[in-house]
Amino acid sequence: MDIIKKLTEELGIKEWQTQKAVELIDEGNTIPFIARYRKEVTGSLDDVQLRDLYERLDYLRRFEERKEAIRASIEEQGKLTDEIVAALEAAETLNELEDIYLPYKQKRKTRASVARERGLEPLAMLIFACEATYEPSIRTAAEEFVDAEKEVPDVDAALAGACDIIAEDIAQNATFRKTIREGSARLGMLTTTAAKEEDSVYSMYYTYSEPVNKVRPHRYLAIARGEREEFLKVSLDVPEETVYAYLEREIITNKESEAVQYLRPTIVDAYKRLIAPAIEREIRSDLFDTASDGAIDVFASNLRGLLMQPPVRGKVVMGYDPGYRTGCKLAVVDETGKVLETAVIYPTKPYEKIEESRRKVVDLIRRHGVDVISIGNGTASRESEQFIADTLKTIPQDVKYVITSEAGASVYSASKLAQDEFPDFDVTERSAVSIARRLIDPLAELVKIEPKAIGVGQYQHDMQPKKLDFALGGVVEDCVNGVGVELNTASHSLLSYVAGISAACAKNIVKYREEKGAFKNREELKKVSRLGDKVFEQCAGFLRVSGGEEILDCTGVHPESYTAARGLLKMFDYTEDDVRALRLGGLSGKVQREGAAKVAEKLGIGEPTLIDICTELEKPGRDIREGLPAPVLRADVMSFEDLKEGMELRGTVRNVVDFGAFVDIGVHQDGLLHISEIADKFVKHPSDVLTVGDVITVRVKSIDAVKHRIGLTMRSKND
Repeated sequence: MDIIKKLTEELGIKEWQTQKAVELIDEGNTIPFIARYRKEVTGSLDDVQLRDLYERLDYLRRFEERKEAIRASIEEQGKLTDEIVAALEAAETLNELEDIYLPYKQKRKTRASVARERGLEPLAMLIFACEATYEPSIRTAAEEFVDAEKEVPDVDAALAGACDIIAEDIAQNATFRKTIREGSARLGMLTTTAAKEEDSVYSMYYTYSEPVNKVRPHRYLAIARGEREEFLKVSLDVPEETVYAYLEREIITNKESEAVQYLRPTIVDAYKRLIAPAIEREIRSDLFDTASDGAIDVFASNLRGLLMQPPVRGKVVMGYDPGYRTGCKLAVVDETGKVLETAVIYPTKPYEKIEESRRKVVDLIRRHGVDVISIGNGTASRESEQFIADTLKTIPQDVKYVITSEAGASVYSASKLAQDEFPDFDVTERSAVSIARRLIDPLAELVKIEPKAIGVGQYQHDMQPKKLDFALGGVVEDCVNGVGVELNTASHSLLSYVAGISAACAKNIVKYREEKGAFKNREELKKVSRLGDKVFEQCAGFLRVSGGEEILDCTGVHPESYTAARGLLKMFDYTEDDVRALRLGGLSGKVQREGAAKVAEKLGIGEPTLIDICTELEKPGRDIREGLPAPVLRADVMSFEDLKEGMELRGTVRNVVDFGAFVDIGVHQDGLLHISEIADKFVKHPSDVLTVGDVITVRVKSIDAVKHRIGLTMRSKND
């Protein structure tokens, strides 16, 4: 297989782009570095395209390795033929490779292998030949194989053993398996029934059947979980007569032959006992893999939206971790995230010390100048929101609150990282700090948590951990490097996601900073233990040194392009002081009037790099999250009972799933925006339109007071 050509076709890019991208990956370059600083080399492939390429490259290389291992194994057995070589070359999936290898694989003892040991293979070959006439008859021929010492006591035993051999040969025929697999996937029905007589979240699948090729990914994941939890029995129902008719056409070459009476039941046995169970496992495995890939894509998209929520800058924030028996923990942090004070209040059951709690909250607001209260959305959140809303009405200060997802906060607060960061705080105090900091800089805080614990996915705990970690790790890496990291304030958790920097190297950077003081420039990074030239090349452009000796160090301009950047400034009569004073707003326009290609050629760089340098010089230290919708800040609470059909509300998308999106509209119960209600036009998948963190306007379509469900719509009113 020509891997470069196949990747080119699959990804819809040019062959030279594929070739160059593969070369860069093989040289040890990271995806963020290639996407950001090697645009000329790859034709500006972005990080998503590069990650898709990387993943498929890895699969295809493993595919080729497996193919060669199979070829070598068959050759070692002395059974490699031109037909097998051609079949291996034509195979496109691992399933097809394994089908070809099946007859040559070392096996455990089977009925067929026992029959072969008893010398019954010649009899099997005789029957399988399906000759027009047999002289003598098959039964007479079978008498020669009767041998008590070989445990073949009579003719029927000999014939049964021969049929076992034929059944296994049928089951191991790669062409038969491929055809039956494709037919089963096309014609099969996935059927589920109840395994227990008890109500459950899987009750809708207690009597359920749907064509395999119509099963939606999220539905199959629910079915698979229901089966694993022993609430469901699942089967793949295939029209057997169609399979038998196909196999008979291929195997029974003469319908008048005496062998037909043996071959027909053997075909049934081969399918029911050997082929059908294997095909069902493969199809269900493929269904699960496809559903998992879709779920991982949705999770990755949701995670990206959550991580890229704009920071609330310049605000003093009070983090509020709600609770009942142990009280509600408070943590006030300043504009940089530094903890100013912590406290515990008991406004909820069983204590309900409301006035005492109110005095403490008001005192903290007054003394620290709190601007926003970030309330976690977990246990006791509803009562806490009501308490805070009522409290804010009693003070003159303009303080707002926001409900913040606390998913993963408990994971962080109990982690070693949190213990190291706040050794004197208990778990809930750390959680309150995390809830506050998530508002100040969501990205910097959320990278401290294992991505799959953040809770914006669908069935994430059912996914293959390796595949899920790869996808989510890539999202975090792309977000961190896309935003850039302040070298002198970043935690080692954040630094470890910067291109090229390992966890050990990140800790070395923090250790160097603690021992030597703040970095004065990017070049000083080279003094950090185990941070060599290659690591510096990969990471330097994504690290910022604000207020340092070199103005370009606070931009996304890579050190390798500093000479070009200075040449650009000189070309248009700018100085580095102009960069500091933000006086380069017209640089891009001047470059375009001069001719970007001409300017790039003079500077010895490509046009994409020139455009990026202009962007960075015009807005040094810019945050790409600026301009995204800010969190919805509230001053008063609305209850479920306040809702009315047709009411228009502003809400924040909390989660996107295959069938729609869940939207926080400020009533402690997320509303469901079904996929059919997202737009007036057809929407293939909710993630094509919505992202976690989006602030949208919705209307209440339906209210189910009994089940406490809210249906939302974004469709036109006259629709």
